[in-house]
Amino acid sequence: MILELPCEFPIKLMGRDTPSFRNTVRSLVEKHTGRLSDDAIQSSLSRNGRFISITITVNAQSQQQLDDIYRDATDHAEVLMAL
Repeated sequence: MILELPCEFPIKLMGRDTPSFRNTVRSLVEKHTGRLSDDAIQSSLSRNGRFISITITVNAQSQQQLDDIYRDATDHAEVLMAL
């Protein structure tokens, strides 16, 4: 499937549920998108409450922008998985 840009694109990042993780994830993405509205961010805790997945829907402008977001996210020690 070819992605037609610009478009709304969900990015899911997973890590341990800590206040620093939530802030880190938002900062990592905003570095490439500019300020995000709170409505663009959804979170879900794991059953045991130790892990959290945060989905941030961005207005993706280019493949390069998405690649940069994923590269920064996967390089960060607090991010366990990026989808």
